[in-house]
Formats: sequence, structure tokens, C-alpha cells
Amino acid sequence: MTKAAELAKIGEVATNSQIGGRRNIVINGAMQVAQRATSATGLGTQNNYFTLDRWKATINSAGRFTMSQTADGPVGFANCMKLDCTTADASIAAGEYLIMEHHLEGQDVQAIGKGVTGAKEVTLSFYVKANAAFDFVAELHDQDNGRTNGRVFSTTTDWVRHEITFQADVDDGSSPFDDDNANSLSIKFWLHAGTTYSGGTLASSWENITQANRAAGIDSFFSSTDNNFFITGVQMEVGSVATPFENRSFGEEIILCQRYFRLSNDGSSAYQAVGNAVGYAETTSSFTAFWTWETEMRATPTLAIFNEGVSAGSVIVRQDNSYFCDGVALGVGGKKGLLINLTTPDNTGGDTTFQDGVPGGVYTSTNNIAWSIDAEL
Repeated sequence: MTKAAELAKIGEVATNSQIGGRRNIVINGAMQVAQRATSATGLGTQNNYFTLDRWKATINSAGRFTMSQTADGPVGFANCMKLDCTTADASIAAGEYLIMEHHLEGQDVQAIGKGVTGAKEVTLSFYVKANAAFDFVAELHDQDNGRTNGRVFSTTTDWVRHEITFQADVDDGSSPFDDDNANSLSIKFWLHAGTTYSGGTLASSWENITQANRAAGIDSFFSSTDNNFFITGVQMEVGSVATPFENRSFGEEIILCQRYFRLSNDGSSAYQAVGNAVGYAETTSSFTAFWTWETEMRATPTLAIFNEGVSAGSVIVRQDNSYFCDGVALGVGGKKGLLINLTTPDNTGGDTTFQDGVPGGVYTSTNNIAWSIDAEL
């Protein structure tokens, strides 16, 4: 786009009252934040958030892939998501799929006014490239009302920005998004699909879901181990015009991401403070640790030992002596803090009881270990 065209587009957007406040509804669209890992290999056996925050891989295929945060973005973007096909799946069964998904809370998409009189258009824009020319599908999935709208987009070996405007969905006036913290709208990039999802005619206007119409006309990412796919600069905004990508600082972006997932410490070294790094022994076999935070999470989170699994010696409780604890469980939890129960104490001297009523500190026993809390959609 020339500078003159860009300025003209900005003028059009301003005339339509599209600029004002935060425009981009997508979190981590520039692929800046990767709290879990910057790379994950051998993916394809489960659905999960593996690397980049807020981007979930959903798969049912014999194909396998690597997902990474890669410093290979177009001008203006330091990072992108890269997928590498490591195991091909040329024999596509009917029910197969590979989808990169971004889920949005209902209370964050109310400005769209979907499903009622006065509903607005939304525009999705993103940058993609691949090792060759492919056709894939970008879908908006209304989770509350079982409706869908998709478009085919094409890749080349160069970065291309796609701008897709989805019609307003007035429907019959009975299908607005729920105003809550649950998943109401999903942005889905279909990269592989069997005939269950691709055997019909693409739903290129809002309609109640017919599975065969969701990914019609796409190629397969798993057609060859030569294949790769890159994406960044994902933006969704109310209105019919794709404005320039709304850049946010890393500090802003990670706070938005931490509403859904966070780590107690960065795991870069041993003996890091975990949570609030303090607690007390309620009995000789149970130590209660505290972890509070300022930013409210979407829902009461689940707790896990991140990366290493719940293993002996994952955390250390320091009273007068140090105790390795291999029992970690959520006690009482809320959106802004947790009480965490540590059990099964042991130390090098063979002492297997805590000092009842005595406070202590809580630390990691080695590097690459942290507590994680998860409230993802």
C-alpha cells in the first residue's frame, strides 16, 4: 500500500468513527509473548497452548509439526508464529483437521453488536507467508450461537497482508454474544481438513454451522515435510476497514496475556522465589504457601508444576532446615490469588516433617521449574 493510499484509508476510518481507544480485539497478534516456550516439537497428539500466548493448536491428524516463535516477521514485526511440517499426512481421513485458534471472551466483543439490529461488520487482517502457494481458510466461529463465517486466503513465499471484512450478523435478533468471561467468538485458521469439514460449500456469509462448509476449498499443510507456514500481525476490529496494525508495548501485551496464563518465576536459575515466596506450616506434614497477583485472571485458575511435572524436589521450603517437597496441590483459589498446599517433606538429613507453626520461604530446587496457573478459554 502506498503512503497516499494509507493516509486515505486512515481518513476513511476516521470519518466512519472507527478510530478511538483500543482497536485490536486480538491479544498477542504480533506474536510477542511466549511464556510457555519459544519452540515445541512433535506436536499433533493433543490440543493445547504450546508456545505463543493466546494461540491454541487444535489437531486431529497423523501429521506432526513444530511450532515456534520466530524472528522472521515482515517490516514492523520482530516475531511471527512458524509451523513446520515434520510428518506428512497425505491420506486425509474425513474427520481430520489442523486449526490455529484465538478465543475471545463475550464481554470483549460486545461492541460488534452481533445478532441484533444495528450489528456491525468486523475486519480481520493478518500477514502470512509459506514455502509455496496454498489456499487456507480464516473463520469466525460464534461459539454462543453455533454460527460461522469463513474466507479462503492464499499464501506466497513473500509476506502478504490479507484484509477480510465479515458482514454484520443481524440474524433474527436472537443470537447476541453472551456478556460474560466465557468463549464467545473464535478466530480460526484452518490449515488441514478432511471432507467432514471441507466437503461442502464454504460458508462465506453468516450461517448456522454445517460442518462440511467450514473449510471447503483448502489445501493441506501436511501434504509434505517441506511445508511451513508463518503468520503475524493478526488484528480484528469493528468496522469495514483494516487500519494499520495497532502496536502495543511488550509490557502491555504480557499483562493482557497473564489474564489467561502466568508463571510464578522465569525458571532461569535455581533457588528462585516461587509465588510470594512465603508461607507457614499448618501441621508437620502440610505447608501453606501464598501466591497473589495484581491483574485479575479470567477465572479461578488451575495450578501445575510447569515444565518438569510434579516431581520430587520441585520446590524447597526453607524453615530452620530445607525440605524438598514433591506434593503440590491447590488449596483455596480465586482470580487474584491462591493458597497452595505443599506436602511430603524430605531433606538430606532424613527429616520428613515440617516444623509445625513455623513460617518459611519457598524456592525452586533447580532451574527450568516454575508454578503455572491457567485460566485459558
